[in-house]
Amino acid sequence: MKQNEIMYQVTMSLFRQMLKNGLLTKEEYAVIDTKMREKYQPKFGTLFVDLSENKR
Repeated sequence: MKQNEIMYQVTMSLFRQMLKNGLLTKEEYAVIDTKMREKYQPKFGTLFVDLSENKR
């Protein structure tokens, strides 16, 4: 994995925990995710996110 991919995954993992713990709303999480996708431009990260969100 490229460095940007790893950074995106690690960063979003932390924000997913915050969402799960009620520290973020779904709307706030969506804004953060959009900004992190723009910043890190993950190639595969969006696939992993889509799969994990379908489980909820």
